[in-house]
Amino acid sequence: MTMADISPQGAAFFPDPSSVMLDDWGPLPEGTAAPMATEGRKLWSGDGILEVGIWKCAAGPSRWLFETNESFTIFSGRMTVTEDDGEPIELASGDSAVFPKGWSGVWELHDTVLKVYTVF
Repeated sequence: MTMADISPQGAAFFPDPSSVMLDDWGPLPEGTAAPMATEGRKLWSGDGILEVGIWKCAAGPSRWLFETNESFTIFSGRMTVTEDDGEPIELASGDSAVFPKGWSGVWELHDTVLKVYTVF
Protein backbone atom coordinates (compact mmCIF):
# COMPACT_ATOMS: atom_id res chain seq x y z
CA MET A 1 0.00 0.00 0.00
CA THR A 2 1.32 3.47 -0.89
CA MET A 3 0.17 7.08 -0.67
CA ALA A 4 -1.70 6.44 -3.92
CA ASP A 5 -4.07 4.08 -2.11
CA ILE A 6 -7.05 6.37 -1.58
CA SER A 7 -10.55 5.26 -0.64
CA PRO A 8 -13.68 6.49 -2.45
CA GLN A 9 -14.24 8.89 0.47
CA GLY A 10 -10.76 10.43 -0.05
CA ALA A 11 -9.01 8.73 2.88
CA ALA A 12 -5.30 8.15 2.31
CA PHE A 13 -3.54 5.06 3.61
CA PHE A 14 0.21 4.90 4.21
CA PRO A 15 1.38 2.10 6.50
CA ASP A 16 4.99 3.31 6.24
CA PRO A 17 5.42 7.12 6.36
CA SER A 18 9.01 6.77 5.13
CA SER A 19 7.64 5.50 1.80
CA VAL A 20 5.69 8.73 1.12
CA MET A 21 7.27 11.18 -1.36
CA LEU A 22 8.01 14.40 0.55
CA ASP A 23 8.47 17.95 -0.74
CA ASP A 24 11.43 20.19 0.12
CA TRP A 25 10.21 22.68 2.75
CA GLY A 26 13.53 24.51 3.01
CA PRO A 27 15.51 25.24 6.16
CA LEU A 28 13.70 25.07 9.50
CA PRO A 29 12.80 28.66 10.50
CA GLU A 30 13.05 27.70 14.20
CA GLY A 31 16.61 26.39 13.79
CA THR A 32 19.16 28.12 16.03
CA ALA A 33 22.47 26.94 14.51
CA ALA A 34 23.42 25.57 11.09
CA PRO A 35 20.46 25.32 8.67
CA MET A 36 18.30 22.25 9.27
CA ALA A 37 16.77 20.84 6.06
CA THR A 38 13.08 19.98 6.25
CA GLU A 39 10.77 17.98 4.01
CA GLY A 40 7.10 17.27 4.35
CA ARG A 41 3.73 16.58 2.90
CA LYS A 42 0.34 17.82 4.00
CA LEU A 43 -2.03 14.87 3.95
CA TRP A 44 -5.14 16.76 5.00
CA SER A 45 -6.15 20.30 5.93
CA GLY A 46 -9.46 21.59 7.19
CA ASP A 47 -11.08 24.77 8.37
CA GLY A 48 -8.81 27.23 10.11
CA ILE A 49 -5.48 25.80 11.22
CA LEU A 50 -6.37 22.11 11.15
CA GLU A 51 -3.75 20.02 9.38
CA VAL A 52 -2.33 16.49 9.27
CA GLY A 53 0.95 15.66 7.60
CA ILE A 54 4.37 14.08 7.55
CA TRP A 55 7.47 16.09 8.56
CA LYS A 56 11.13 15.19 8.25
CA CYS A 57 13.91 17.34 9.70
CA ALA A 58 17.69 17.10 9.85
CA ALA A 59 19.52 17.06 13.17
CA GLY A 60 20.21 20.23 15.11
CA PRO A 61 18.87 22.61 17.76
CA SER A 62 15.73 24.72 17.45
CA ARG A 63 13.62 27.03 19.60
CA TRP A 64 9.82 26.80 19.58
CA LEU A 65 6.84 28.85 20.71
CA PHE A 66 3.65 27.03 19.71
CA GLU A 67 0.90 29.25 18.32
CA THR A 68 -1.33 26.17 17.87
CA ASN A 69 -1.72 22.76 19.47
CA GLU A 70 0.25 19.92 17.91
CA SER A 71 0.41 16.20 18.46
CA PHE A 72 2.78 13.82 16.72
CA THR A 73 4.22 10.33 16.61
CA ILE A 74 7.88 9.81 15.75
CA PHE A 75 8.52 7.06 13.19
CA SER A 76 12.31 7.40 13.07
CA GLY A 77 14.97 9.43 14.79
CA ARG A 78 15.51 10.75 18.28
CA MET A 79 15.12 14.15 19.91
CA THR A 80 15.24 15.81 23.31
CA VAL A 81 12.62 18.45 24.15
CA THR A 82 13.09 20.84 27.03
CA GLU A 83 10.29 23.17 28.03
CA ASP A 84 11.40 26.56 29.38
CA ASP A 85 12.22 25.99 33.06
CA GLY A 86 11.53 22.27 32.59
CA GLU A 87 13.44 19.01 32.53
CA PRO A 88 14.67 17.43 29.26
CA ILE A 89 12.51 14.63 27.86
CA GLU A 90 13.86 12.25 25.24
CA LEU A 91 11.54 11.12 22.45
CA ALA A 92 12.37 8.42 19.91
CA SER A 93 10.80 6.17 17.30
CA GLY A 94 7.36 5.03 18.47
CA ASP A 95 6.90 7.86 20.98
CA SER A 96 4.01 10.33 20.80
CA ALA A 97 3.74 13.83 22.24
CA VAL A 98 1.27 16.69 22.52
CA PHE A 99 2.41 20.31 22.66
CA PRO A 100 -0.31 22.77 23.72
CA LYS A 101 -0.67 26.27 22.34
CA GLY A 102 1.77 28.50 24.24
CA TRP A 103 4.39 25.80 24.89
CA SER A 104 7.89 27.20 24.53
CA GLY A 105 11.25 25.54 24.74
CA VAL A 106 14.06 23.88 22.84
CA TRP A 107 14.13 20.81 20.63
CA GLU A 108 17.46 19.08 20.03
CA LEU A 109 17.18 16.64 17.13
CA HIS A 110 20.01 14.14 17.60
CA ASP A 111 19.51 12.68 14.14
CA THR A 112 16.98 13.09 11.34
CA VAL A 113 13.44 12.86 12.70
CA LEU A 114 10.43 11.64 10.73
CA LYS A 115 7.04 12.26 12.34
CA VAL A 116 3.35 12.25 11.50
CA TYR A 117 1.75 15.34 12.99
CA THR A 118 -1.65 16.86 13.62
CA VAL A 119 -2.08 20.61 14.14
CA PHE A 120 -5.33 21.64 15.82
